[in-house]
Amino acid sequence: MSEVKVNKISPRTGTTFTIGDSGDTVTTAGNISANSVAATSSITINGESVTSLNNPIFTSISPDTITNAQTSITITGTKFVSIPVVEAISTTGAIFPADSVTFNNSTSLTCNFTLTTDGTYYIRIENNDGLAVRSSTAVLTVSDAPVWTTAAGTLGTIAGDFSGTVATVAATGDSAITYSETTNVLTNASLANCSLNSTTGVISTTDFAGSNTTAATYTFTLRATDAEGQTADRQFSLTSSFGATGGGQFN
Repeated sequence: MSEVKVNKISPRTGTTFTIGDSGDTVTTAGNISANSVAATSSITINGESVTSLNNPIFTSISPDTITNAQTSITITGTKFVSIPVVEAISTTGAIFPADSVTFNNSTSLTCNFTLTTDGTYYIRIENNDGLAVRSSTAVLTVSDAPVWTTAAGTLGTIAGDFSGTVATVAATGDSAITYSETTNVLTNASLANCSLNSTTGVISTTDFAGSNTTAATYTFTLRATDAEGQTADRQFSLTSSFGATGGGQFN
């Protein structure tokens, strides 16, 4: 049996070689580099795919959305070898090595990343034998979490039975914000008896405090959630008053 060795393939992408008198062909696709086969690369011989049996395999990361602060992520896959090099590769091409890599076992890595630029990133793992894999898509999103602009604490004192807009809360972020209540106080018909507009943050009521006739303070927690699923919680309160004339709002 003869051996055919091809060195210094250029270009390495989309190249077809014909070997021997029989016309056997070898085709490369993707970015084939020395001693490694990238996740996006492939080799076919006579139209049949050849898969590297020793390259690490990337499966998933958790979490898949982080902020600019240093964050620990867990990478799941197979055939990891202690201790691999792990990189986040921006869709712009910039490469950022992990701050630290912990080899849990052949199927799990724990890595710390500090990525100061918002965007999406591929994950690349290279074992110490030079074999590597890169995620086929940009699996990691770096995004700012929502920030509340409405101060925590009281939103005012409202006359019992008041009808109308009670208050408006707001948060900012790098994508659309939605609002929700994590407690069961503000929108509880037996307590504050208000509604919360999930898009605008407007708190309104048709009958503040409902059937309650005694002054009380209603403390509740609201959550701002951005399009990436990041959240920020803040605690607020509303106080009811009874016996005042005019039935209006008092702040």
